Amino acid sequence: MKLSFETIALIGKRQDDTVAQSLRTMAAHLNGRGCRVLTDPSIADAFEGGGIEHQAWTSPVNGVDLVVAIGGDGTMLYAARLVAEAGVALLGINRGRLGFLADVGTEDMIETVDEILNGRYTKEKRIMLEARLETPDGEFTDIALNDVVLQKRDTGRMIDFQTWIDGSLVNTHGGDGLIVATPTGSTAYALSGGGPIMHPGIDSLVMVPICPHTLSDRPLVVGADREIEVRVLEREDTQSEVTCDGHLLGKLSPSARLMVRRADCVTNLIHPVGHDYFRILRSKLHWGRNTRNTGPWEGD
Repeated sequence: MKLSFETIALIGKRQDDTVAQSLRTMAAHLNGRGCRVLTDPSIADAFEGGGIEHQAWTSPVNGVDLVVAIGGDGTMLYAARLVAEAGVALLGINRGRLGFLADVGTEDMIETVDEILNGRYTKEKRIMLEARLETPDGEFTDIALNDVVLQKRDTGRMIDFQTWIDGSLVNTHGGDGLIVATPTGSTAYALSGGGPIMHPGIDSLVMVPICPHTLSDRPLVVGADREIEVRVLEREDTQSEVTCDGHLLGKLSPSARLMVRRADCVTNLIHPVGHDYFRILRSKLHWGRNTRNTGPWEGD
């Protein structure tokens, strides 16, 4: 039987012993199935024996059919930045705490991978963001699967900033910053900031103010085809910066502007057959449980 994916790259944090063990187990199994297995040289010492090729990753990753990321959602975000532009499929094995993205447990990973190699899986496209920071020193861009965040830097003072959508002024804000999140990112930083949970299939973005000084400054959901502009205003002793999925893009000064829109690329997530987004929400957010019922919700 021809395998659905023949060249597979493994990504994970070597420093975590449990991740390293899972990487070794997965590599040995994939070799046994006749797959070509690639890893980054930085984690080469996590593997024993031969049969593994070490290749430094560049973005985008080319020549790979599938990337298997073992770890938490942070590892998945790192992997998404590598694979998105090349359109390579991504499977997450959860060794972290929550696992909204890396949704396959290590206890099921071998069985799940076998099913996927045999062609039994579902593919889901997740929209991404492109952030463009226009400054007097040049233009800087990056992509994000979860969110683009404007936040205060090295100060206890709040930021004053304005937002526009497609050139129309939305609001003048005061607070600690702003989160622009995809539906994928709606269960991350945006959720802790009071934003809504958005189903991954919704073609929308959400703008979530961080600790707004005005209580009426609430999260705003907009179409994913809109372009969001952010500019900070002059305020003494304040500095701000922009991050994309936690990676620093640069400082946002009053002489610069931040443009955020849907990226041209997407993240192609692979799920086992029967993947249920709402079951993941129930499990990770402990829906349907109370102090008298600490077991799984009856729908699990």
